[in-house]
Amino acid sequence: MMQIRMDGPGADEELRSLRLWLLEIPEIRQHAKISWLTVDPQPEEMSAGALDALQLVTDNLWQMATFSLAYATWRKTRVRSPRVTVEYNGKIVTIEGDDSDVVERVIRTLAEE
Repeated sequence: MMQIRMDGPGADEELRSLRLWLLEIPEIRQHAKISWLTVDPQPEEMSAGALDALQLVTDNLWQMATFSLAYATWRKTRVRSPRVTVEYNGKIVTIEGDDSDVVERVIRTLAEE
């Protein structure tokens, strides 16, 4: 199971946009269940309530690679650059700005034993 959260200006709108983007990719639609998840903000986050996150339930690591490629492609279409936190099997990757190495870093971190 993977959780994706965003914070910063326009984060809610960007998270919705990413969800729609992911739903357009047949490999993800076929092999992952995408749903909304309500999470409590972290202590360092300045929020007055629960935040929405995307939750992807996938069947294998290959789907993590598919997600990473989809994210990188989606990110290139965006003007805003919210901070994105991806959590998978207890591992957390934070993506800030226009990180050109995002695909490799996310796959490498999530695939580590």
